[in-house]
Amino acid sequence: MAKRPVLVLDNKDYKQVTEDVCSLIETVPGKNYFALLFASKSLLLYFIVTMGLIAVYGMGLMGVNSPVGWGTDIVTFVFWIGIGHAGTLISAILFLFRQKWRTSIARTAEAMTVFAVMTAGIFPLLHTGRPWLAHWLLPYPNQRGPLWVNFRSPLLWDVFAVSTYALVSMTFWYVGLVPDLATVRDRAKNKVRKFIYGVLSMGWRGTAKHWNHYEMVYMLLAGLSTPLVLSVHSIVSFDFAVSQLPGWHTTIFPPYFVAGAVFSGFAMVVTLMSILRIVIPHFKHYVTVNHLELMNKIIMTTSLLVGYSYASEFFIAWYSGHGVEQYAFINRAFGPYWWSYWIMVSCNVIIPQIFWFKKMRRHLIVMFIISIFVNIGMWFERFVITVTSLHRDFLPSSWGMFHFSAYDLGAIFGSFGLFFMLFLIYLRVFPSISMSEIKTVLNVGHDNEH
Repeated sequence: MAKRPVLVLDNKDYKQVTEDVCSLIETVPGKNYFALLFASKSLLLYFIVTMGLIAVYGMGLMGVNSPVGWGTDIVTFVFWIGIGHAGTLISAILFLFRQKWRTSIARTAEAMTVFAVMTAGIFPLLHTGRPWLAHWLLPYPNQRGPLWVNFRSPLLWDVFAVSTYALVSMTFWYVGLVPDLATVRDRAKNKVRKFIYGVLSMGWRGTAKHWNHYEMVYMLLAGLSTPLVLSVHSIVSFDFAVSQLPGWHTTIFPPYFVAGAVFSGFAMVVTLMSILRIVIPHFKHYVTVNHLELMNKIIMTTSLLVGYSYASEFFIAWYSGHGVEQYAFINRAFGPYWWSYWIMVSCNVIIPQIFWFKKMRRHLIVMFIISIFVNIGMWFERFVITVTSLHRDFLPSSWGMFHFSAYDLGAIFGSFGLFFMLFLIYLRVFPSISMSEIKTVLNVGHDNEH
Protein backbone atom coordinates (compact mmCIF):
# COMPACT_ATOMS: atom_id res chain seq x y z
CA MET A 1 0.00 0.00 0.00
CA ALA A 2 1.44 3.38 -1.03
CA LYS A 3 2.23 5.74 1.78
CA ARG A 4 0.93 9.28 1.78
CA PRO A 5 3.68 11.90 1.39
CA VAL A 6 4.69 13.53 4.64
CA LEU A 7 2.58 16.65 5.14
CA VAL A 8 4.68 18.19 7.96
CA LEU A 9 8.47 17.98 7.96
CA ASP A 10 11.02 17.85 10.80
CA ASN A 11 9.03 15.34 12.91
CA LYS A 12 7.01 18.00 14.69
CA ASP A 13 4.99 17.10 17.77
CA TYR A 14 1.88 18.86 19.08
CA LYS A 15 3.82 21.24 21.32
CA GLN A 16 6.20 22.29 18.55
CA VAL A 17 3.30 23.05 16.22
CA THR A 18 1.75 25.34 18.83
CA GLU A 19 5.08 27.04 19.52
CA ASP A 20 5.85 27.57 15.83
CA VAL A 21 2.47 29.03 14.91
CA CYS A 22 2.07 31.17 18.04
CA SER A 23 5.62 32.53 17.77
CA LEU A 24 4.45 34.74 14.87
CA ILE A 25 1.99 36.41 17.21
CA GLU A 26 3.98 36.44 20.44
CA THR A 27 7.42 37.60 19.24
CA VAL A 28 8.76 40.60 17.34
CA PRO A 29 9.11 39.76 13.63
CA GLY A 30 12.39 40.01 11.75
CA LYS A 31 13.76 42.63 9.38
CA ASN A 32 12.31 40.92 6.31
CA TYR A 33 8.82 41.30 7.70
CA PHE A 34 9.25 45.02 8.40
CA ALA A 35 10.79 45.57 4.96
CA LEU A 36 7.73 44.03 3.33
CA LEU A 37 5.41 45.99 5.61
CA PHE A 38 7.14 49.26 4.74
CA ALA A 39 6.91 48.53 1.01
CA SER A 40 3.21 47.64 1.34
CA LYS A 41 2.43 50.78 3.32
CA SER A 42 4.19 52.92 0.73
CA LEU A 43 2.06 51.40 -2.01
CA LEU A 44 -1.05 51.81 0.14
CA LEU A 45 -0.26 55.51 0.63
CA TYR A 46 0.09 55.84 -3.15
CA PHE A 47 -3.30 54.12 -3.52
CA ILE A 48 -5.03 56.38 -0.98
CA VAL A 49 -3.69 59.57 -2.59
CA THR A 50 -4.70 58.33 -6.06
CA MET A 51 -8.18 57.31 -4.96
CA GLY A 52 -8.65 60.56 -3.07
CA LEU A 53 -7.75 62.69 -6.10
CA ILE A 54 -10.04 60.67 -8.37
CA ALA A 55 -12.91 61.00 -5.89
CA VAL A 56 -12.37 64.77 -5.61
CA TYR A 57 -11.65 65.69 -9.25
CA GLY A 58 -13.60 62.94 -10.99
CA MET A 59 -13.14 59.96 -13.27
CA GLY A 60 -11.68 62.17 -15.98
CA LEU A 61 -8.27 61.71 -14.37
CA MET A 62 -8.31 58.06 -15.46
CA GLY A 63 -8.08 56.77 -19.01
CA VAL A 64 -11.78 56.09 -19.51
CA ASN A 65 -13.52 58.00 -22.28
CA SER A 66 -16.14 57.53 -24.97
CA PRO A 67 -16.37 54.76 -26.23
CA VAL A 68 -14.18 52.99 -23.58
CA GLY A 69 -16.37 53.65 -20.56
CA TRP A 70 -15.08 50.64 -18.63
CA GLY A 71 -11.38 50.80 -17.91
CA THR A 72 -8.95 50.09 -15.11
CA ASP A 73 -11.56 50.04 -12.34
CA ILE A 74 -13.66 47.26 -13.84
CA VAL A 75 -10.60 45.32 -15.08
CA THR A 76 -8.98 45.41 -11.65
CA PHE A 77 -12.25 44.62 -9.89
CA VAL A 78 -12.69 41.42 -11.91
CA PHE A 79 -9.01 40.57 -11.36
CA TRP A 80 -9.24 40.78 -7.55
CA ILE A 81 -12.52 38.88 -7.43
CA GLY A 82 -10.78 36.10 -9.33
CA ILE A 83 -7.90 36.10 -6.85
CA GLY A 84 -10.42 35.51 -4.11
CA HIS A 85 -11.52 32.19 -5.57
CA ALA A 86 -8.65 29.94 -4.57
CA GLY A 87 -9.04 30.49 -0.84
CA THR A 88 -12.55 29.15 -0.64
CA LEU A 89 -11.80 26.49 -3.22
CA ILE A 90 -8.84 25.16 -1.24
CA SER A 91 -10.56 25.40 2.07
CA ALA A 92 -14.15 24.37 1.35
CA ILE A 93 -14.06 22.06 -1.64
CA LEU A 94 -10.90 20.22 -0.63
CA PHE A 95 -12.31 19.89 2.88
CA LEU A 96 -15.47 18.25 1.54
CA PHE A 97 -13.30 15.87 -0.50
CA ARG A 98 -11.21 15.10 2.60
CA GLN A 99 -7.93 16.24 1.05
CA LYS A 100 -5.53 16.43 4.00
CA TRP A 101 -2.89 18.41 2.12
CA ARG A 102 -5.07 21.49 2.42
CA THR A 103 -4.47 21.78 6.18
CA SER A 104 -1.22 23.78 5.97
CA ILE A 105 -2.38 26.31 3.43
CA ALA A 106 -6.15 26.60 3.96
CA ARG A 107 -6.04 29.31 6.64
CA THR A 108 -3.78 31.62 4.69
CA ALA A 109 -5.70 30.99 1.47
CA GLU A 110 -8.96 31.90 3.25
CA ALA A 111 -7.39 35.12 4.51
CA MET A 112 -6.25 35.87 0.98
CA THR A 113 -9.84 35.50 -0.21
CA VAL A 114 -11.17 37.93 2.36
CA PHE A 115 -8.56 40.60 1.62
CA ALA A 116 -8.87 40.17 -2.16
CA VAL A 117 -12.65 40.62 -2.04
CA MET A 118 -12.25 43.68 0.22
CA THR A 119 -9.80 45.18 -2.27
CA ALA A 120 -12.07 44.35 -5.20
CA GLY A 121 -15.07 46.03 -3.57
CA ILE A 122 -13.41 49.46 -3.71
CA PHE A 123 -13.24 49.60 -7.51
CA PRO A 124 -16.94 49.51 -8.50
CA LEU A 125 -17.59 52.23 -5.93
CA LEU A 126 -14.86 54.38 -7.44
CA HIS A 127 -16.11 53.61 -10.93
CA THR A 128 -19.51 55.14 -10.14
CA GLY A 129 -17.76 58.52 -9.99
CA ARG A 130 -19.65 59.37 -6.83
CA PRO A 131 -18.56 56.83 -4.19
CA TRP A 132 -20.26 58.79 -1.42
CA LEU A 133 -23.59 57.70 -2.95
CA ALA A 134 -22.67 53.99 -2.88
CA HIS A 135 -25.63 53.26 -0.61
CA TRP A 136 -27.90 53.92 -3.60
CA LEU A 137 -26.88 50.48 -4.84
CA LEU A 138 -28.72 48.91 -1.92
CA PRO A 139 -32.50 48.39 -2.01
CA TYR A 140 -33.28 50.12 1.28
CA PRO A 141 -36.66 51.88 1.88
CA ASN A 142 -36.55 55.41 0.46
CA GLN A 143 -38.73 58.07 -1.15
CA ARG A 144 -36.74 58.47 -4.38
CA GLY A 145 -39.35 56.55 -6.36
CA PRO A 146 -37.91 55.93 -9.84
CA LEU A 147 -34.39 55.86 -8.38
CA TRP A 148 -35.07 52.48 -6.75
CA VAL A 149 -32.31 50.05 -7.67
CA ASN A 150 -32.58 48.33 -11.04
CA PHE A 151 -32.81 44.61 -10.36
CA ARG A 152 -32.40 43.89 -14.08
CA SER A 153 -28.89 45.34 -14.06
CA PRO A 154 -26.01 42.84 -13.88
CA LEU A 155 -24.06 45.42 -11.88
CA LEU A 156 -26.65 45.12 -9.12
CA TRP A 157 -26.30 41.34 -9.30
CA ASP A 158 -22.61 41.93 -8.55
CA VAL A 159 -23.53 43.79 -5.39
CA PHE A 160 -25.49 40.82 -4.06
CA ALA A 161 -23.11 38.14 -5.33
CA VAL A 162 -19.91 39.76 -4.05
CA SER A 163 -21.36 40.86 -0.72
CA THR A 164 -22.79 37.37 -0.10
CA TYR A 165 -19.49 35.77 -1.03
CA ALA A 166 -17.56 38.16 1.21
CA LEU A 167 -19.90 37.55 4.16
CA VAL A 168 -19.81 33.75 3.87
CA SER A 169 -16.03 33.70 3.28
CA MET A 170 -15.37 35.85 6.35
CA THR A 171 -17.69 33.71 8.47
CA PHE A 172 -16.04 30.53 7.25
CA TRP A 173 -12.58 31.93 7.96
CA TYR A 174 -13.54 33.16 11.42
CA VAL A 175 -15.24 29.92 12.48
CA GLY A 176 -12.12 28.00 11.51
CA LEU A 177 -10.04 30.34 13.68
CA VAL A 178 -11.99 29.84 16.91
CA PRO A 179 -10.12 26.80 18.39
CA ASP A 180 -6.75 28.39 17.60
CA LEU A 181 -7.78 31.75 19.05
CA ALA A 182 -8.57 29.93 22.27
CA THR A 183 -5.04 28.47 22.27
CA VAL A 184 -3.58 31.98 21.87
CA ARG A 185 -5.85 33.17 24.69
CA ASP A 186 -4.68 30.41 27.02
CA ARG A 187 -1.03 31.30 26.32
CA ALA A 188 -1.54 35.06 26.77
CA LYS A 189 0.66 36.65 29.44
CA ASN A 190 -1.10 39.97 29.87
CA LYS A 191 -4.72 40.85 30.59
CA VAL A 192 -5.35 42.91 27.46
CA ARG A 193 -4.24 40.14 25.12
CA LYS A 194 -6.13 37.56 27.16
CA PHE A 195 -9.30 39.66 27.05
CA ILE A 196 -9.15 40.33 23.29
CA TYR A 197 -8.49 36.73 22.32
CA GLY A 198 -10.98 35.58 24.94
CA VAL A 199 -13.72 37.63 23.26
CA LEU A 200 -12.67 36.45 19.81
CA SER A 201 -12.65 32.78 20.84
CA MET A 202 -16.23 33.10 22.14
CA GLY A 203 -15.71 31.07 25.29
CA TRP A 204 -14.19 28.05 23.56
CA ARG A 205 -13.16 25.35 26.06
CA GLY A 206 -12.48 22.47 23.72
CA THR A 207 -15.11 20.17 25.19
CA ALA A 208 -16.60 17.33 23.16
CA LYS A 209 -19.78 19.36 22.77
CA HIS A 210 -17.83 22.36 21.44
CA TRP A 211 -15.95 20.19 18.94
CA ASN A 212 -19.17 18.54 17.83
CA HIS A 213 -20.86 21.88 17.16
CA TYR A 214 -17.74 23.31 15.56
CA GLU A 215 -17.33 20.45 13.10
CA MET A 216 -20.98 20.57 12.13
CA VAL A 217 -20.94 24.35 11.52
CA TYR A 218 -17.64 24.14 9.63
CA MET A 219 -18.99 21.43 7.34
CA LEU A 220 -22.23 23.34 6.68
CA LEU A 221 -20.29 26.50 5.85
CA ALA A 222 -18.03 24.51 3.54
CA GLY A 223 -21.12 23.17 1.78
CA LEU A 224 -22.56 26.69 1.53
CA SER A 225 -19.32 28.21 0.25
CA THR A 226 -18.77 25.67 -2.52
CA PRO A 227 -21.59 26.78 -4.85
CA LEU A 228 -20.70 30.40 -4.10
CA VAL A 229 -17.24 29.82 -5.59
CA LEU A 230 -18.92 28.96 -8.87
CA SER A 231 -21.71 31.51 -8.68
CA VAL A 232 -19.84 34.69 -7.81
CA HIS A 233 -17.56 34.82 -10.84
CA SER A 234 -20.32 33.47 -13.11
CA ILE A 235 -22.41 36.48 -12.09
CA VAL A 236 -19.45 38.81 -12.62
CA SER A 237 -19.16 37.35 -16.13
CA PHE A 238 -22.82 38.30 -16.73
CA ASP A 239 -21.73 41.95 -16.61
CA PHE A 240 -20.34 41.24 -20.04
CA ALA A 241 -22.24 38.22 -21.35
CA VAL A 242 -25.77 39.65 -21.15
CA SER A 243 -24.84 42.62 -23.33
CA GLN A 244 -25.09 42.68 -27.14
CA LEU A 245 -21.51 43.83 -27.69
CA PRO A 246 -19.31 41.69 -29.99
CA GLY A 247 -16.75 39.80 -27.92
CA TRP A 248 -18.89 39.90 -24.79
CA HIS A 249 -22.13 38.24 -25.86
CA THR A 250 -21.13 34.61 -25.45
CA THR A 251 -22.39 31.68 -23.38
CA ILE A 252 -18.88 30.41 -22.62
CA PHE A 253 -18.16 33.30 -20.26
CA PRO A 254 -19.37 31.77 -16.92
CA PRO A 255 -17.19 28.61 -17.03
CA TYR A 256 -14.41 30.58 -18.73
CA PHE A 257 -14.40 33.16 -15.93
CA VAL A 258 -14.53 30.52 -13.19
CA ALA A 259 -11.59 28.59 -14.69
CA GLY A 260 -9.63 31.82 -14.99
CA ALA A 261 -10.45 32.77 -11.41
CA VAL A 262 -9.22 29.44 -10.06
CA PHE A 263 -6.13 29.79 -12.22
CA SER A 264 -5.23 33.26 -10.95
CA GLY A 265 -6.23 32.46 -7.37
CA PHE A 266 -3.92 29.47 -7.14
CA ALA A 267 -1.13 31.51 -8.70
CA MET A 268 -1.54 34.12 -5.98
CA VAL A 269 -1.48 31.42 -3.29
CA VAL A 270 1.81 30.13 -4.71
CA THR A 271 3.17 33.70 -4.73
CA LEU A 272 2.22 34.25 -1.10
CA MET A 273 3.44 30.86 0.07
CA SER A 274 6.79 31.35 -1.66
CA ILE A 275 7.21 34.72 0.08
CA LEU A 276 6.16 33.29 3.45
CA ARG A 277 8.71 30.52 3.23
CA ILE A 278 11.40 33.22 2.86
CA VAL A 279 10.10 35.67 5.47
CA ILE A 280 9.19 32.99 8.03
CA PRO A 281 11.75 30.17 7.66
CA HIS A 282 9.95 27.56 9.76
CA PHE A 283 6.96 27.83 7.40
CA LYS A 284 8.80 25.51 5.04
CA HIS A 285 8.16 22.65 7.49
CA TYR A 286 4.41 23.12 7.06
CA VAL A 287 4.15 24.45 3.49
CA THR A 288 6.33 21.86 1.81
CA VAL A 289 7.40 21.53 -1.78
CA ASN A 290 4.78 18.77 -2.09
CA HIS A 291 2.03 21.28 -1.26
CA LEU A 292 3.35 23.72 -3.82
CA GLU A 293 3.71 21.02 -6.46
CA LEU A 294 0.06 20.03 -6.06
CA MET A 295 -0.97 23.65 -6.53
CA ASN A 296 1.26 23.90 -9.58
CA LYS A 297 -0.54 20.91 -11.09
CA ILE A 298 -3.85 22.74 -10.64
CA ILE A 299 -2.32 25.85 -12.25
CA MET A 300 -1.18 23.77 -15.21
CA THR A 301 -4.62 22.16 -15.59
CA THR A 302 -6.54 25.41 -15.38
CA SER A 303 -4.05 26.97 -17.81
CA LEU A 304 -5.14 24.40 -20.37
CA LEU A 305 -8.81 25.16 -19.62
CA VAL A 306 -8.19 28.86 -20.11
CA GLY A 307 -6.33 28.18 -23.36
CA TYR A 308 -9.24 26.04 -24.54
CA SER A 309 -11.60 28.94 -23.76
CA TYR A 310 -9.50 31.37 -25.82
CA ALA A 311 -9.60 28.97 -28.77
CA SER A 312 -13.35 28.38 -28.34
CA GLU A 313 -14.05 32.08 -28.57
CA PHE A 314 -12.37 32.24 -31.97
CA PHE A 315 -14.18 29.11 -33.14
CA ILE A 316 -17.57 30.43 -32.04
CA ALA A 317 -16.93 33.75 -33.77
CA TRP A 318 -15.98 31.97 -37.01
CA TYR A 319 -18.87 29.49 -36.79
CA SER A 320 -21.41 32.28 -36.15
CA GLY A 321 -20.80 33.69 -39.63
CA HIS A 322 -21.35 37.17 -38.16
CA GLY A 323 -18.90 39.65 -39.65
CA VAL A 324 -18.86 42.06 -36.71
CA GLU A 325 -18.29 39.23 -34.24
CA GLN A 326 -15.48 37.82 -36.36
CA TYR A 327 -13.86 41.24 -36.67
CA ALA A 328 -13.93 41.71 -32.88
CA PHE A 329 -11.67 38.68 -32.38
CA ILE A 330 -9.38 39.41 -35.30
CA ASN A 331 -9.00 42.89 -33.83
CA ARG A 332 -8.09 41.39 -30.47
CA ALA A 333 -5.19 39.42 -31.87
CA PHE A 334 -3.98 41.77 -34.61
CA GLY A 335 -5.52 45.19 -33.88
CA PRO A 336 -4.04 48.16 -31.98
CA TYR A 337 -4.09 46.21 -28.71
CA TRP A 338 -2.41 43.10 -30.13
CA TRP A 339 0.35 43.40 -27.54
CA SER A 340 -2.12 42.92 -24.65
CA TYR A 341 -3.63 39.86 -26.30
CA TRP A 342 -0.29 38.17 -26.84
CA ILE A 343 0.89 39.03 -23.29
CA MET A 344 -2.28 37.30 -22.11
CA VAL A 345 -1.71 34.19 -24.25
CA SER A 346 1.99 33.98 -23.42
CA CYS A 347 1.53 34.35 -19.65
CA ASN A 348 -1.60 32.23 -19.28
CA VAL A 349 -1.22 29.46 -21.83
CA ILE A 350 2.39 29.07 -22.97
CA ILE A 351 4.53 29.79 -19.89
CA PRO A 352 2.64 27.56 -17.36
CA GLN A 353 3.25 24.54 -19.60
CA ILE A 354 6.73 24.39 -18.13
CA PHE A 355 5.04 22.67 -15.18
CA TRP A 356 4.81 19.49 -17.26
CA PHE A 357 8.37 18.93 -16.02
CA LYS A 358 8.45 17.70 -12.42
CA LYS A 359 11.74 19.44 -11.72
CA MET A 360 10.17 22.78 -12.64
CA ARG A 361 7.04 22.09 -10.58
CA ARG A 362 9.22 21.63 -7.50
CA HIS A 363 11.63 24.51 -8.08
CA LEU A 364 10.77 27.42 -5.79
CA ILE A 365 12.22 30.23 -7.89
CA VAL A 366 10.65 28.90 -11.08
CA MET A 367 7.20 28.51 -9.54
CA PHE A 368 7.39 31.98 -7.98
CA ILE A 369 8.29 33.62 -11.31
CA ILE A 370 5.57 31.72 -13.17
CA SER A 371 2.97 32.66 -10.56
CA ILE A 372 3.84 36.33 -11.15
CA PHE A 373 3.52 35.83 -14.92
CA VAL A 374 0.12 34.19 -14.44
CA ASN A 375 -1.17 37.10 -12.40
CA ILE A 376 0.09 39.56 -15.00
CA GLY A 377 -1.55 37.50 -17.73
CA MET A 378 -4.85 37.29 -15.90
CA TRP A 379 -4.99 41.05 -15.41
CA PHE A 380 -4.41 41.45 -19.14
CA GLU A 381 -7.11 38.87 -19.88
CA ARG A 382 -9.67 41.15 -18.25
CA PHE A 383 -8.13 44.15 -20.04
CA VAL A 384 -8.42 42.40 -23.41
CA ILE A 385 -12.06 41.44 -22.83
CA THR A 386 -13.06 44.88 -21.61
CA VAL A 387 -11.13 47.34 -23.74
CA THR A 388 -10.81 45.61 -27.12
CA SER A 389 -14.56 45.14 -27.44
CA LEU A 390 -15.33 48.71 -26.41
CA HIS A 391 -12.80 50.66 -28.42
CA ARG A 392 -14.15 49.42 -31.76
CA ASP A 393 -17.83 48.63 -31.79
CA PHE A 394 -20.35 48.69 -34.66
CA LEU A 395 -19.67 52.14 -36.15
CA PRO A 396 -16.14 53.25 -37.20
CA SER A 397 -17.18 56.84 -36.51
CA SER A 398 -17.36 56.04 -32.78
CA TRP A 399 -14.05 54.21 -32.52
CA GLY A 400 -11.54 55.42 -29.94
CA MET A 401 -8.50 54.39 -27.92
CA PHE A 402 -7.96 53.84 -24.20
CA HIS A 403 -4.73 55.30 -22.79
CA PHE A 404 -3.37 54.63 -19.31
CA SER A 405 -2.89 57.65 -17.09
CA ALA A 406 -0.77 57.89 -13.93
CA TYR A 407 -3.99 57.47 -11.95
CA ASP A 408 -4.75 54.16 -13.64
CA LEU A 409 -1.32 52.90 -12.63
CA GLY A 410 -1.87 54.21 -9.09
CA ALA A 411 -5.12 52.28 -8.86
CA ILE A 412 -3.55 49.04 -10.13
CA PHE A 413 -0.27 49.00 -8.19
CA GLY A 414 -1.66 50.77 -5.14
CA SER A 415 -4.30 48.08 -4.67
CA PHE A 416 -1.50 45.56 -4.14
CA GLY A 417 -0.30 47.74 -1.26
CA LEU A 418 -3.70 47.46 0.41
CA PHE A 419 -3.87 43.72 -0.15
CA PHE A 420 -0.35 42.94 1.11
CA MET A 421 -0.60 45.25 4.11
CA LEU A 422 -3.81 43.56 5.27
CA PHE A 423 -2.16 40.20 4.72
CA LEU A 424 0.98 41.10 6.69
CA ILE A 425 -1.06 42.44 9.62
CA TYR A 426 -3.09 39.23 9.58
CA LEU A 427 0.13 37.22 9.98
CA ARG A 428 0.91 39.09 13.20
CA VAL A 429 -2.59 38.97 14.68
CA PHE A 430 -4.08 35.57 13.85
CA PRO A 431 -2.65 32.02 13.75
CA SER A 432 -1.66 31.71 10.10
CA ILE A 433 -1.69 27.91 10.14
CA SER A 434 -4.61 25.95 11.52
CA MET A 435 -3.05 24.31 14.59
CA SER A 436 -6.13 22.25 15.32
CA GLU A 437 -6.15 20.77 11.81
CA ILE A 438 -2.42 20.37 11.28
CA LYS A 439 -2.16 18.27 14.45
CA THR A 440 -4.50 15.70 12.90
CA VAL A 441 -2.00 14.95 10.12
CA LEU A 442 1.13 14.64 12.27
CA ASN A 443 3.04 11.42 12.58
CA VAL A 444 2.69 11.35 16.37
CA GLY A 445 2.13 7.79 17.64
CA HIS A 446 2.12 6.17 14.21
CA ASP A 447 5.77 5.09 13.90
CA ASN A 448 6.56 6.55 10.47
CA GLU A 449 3.16 5.69 8.99
CA HIS A 450 1.07 8.40 7.32
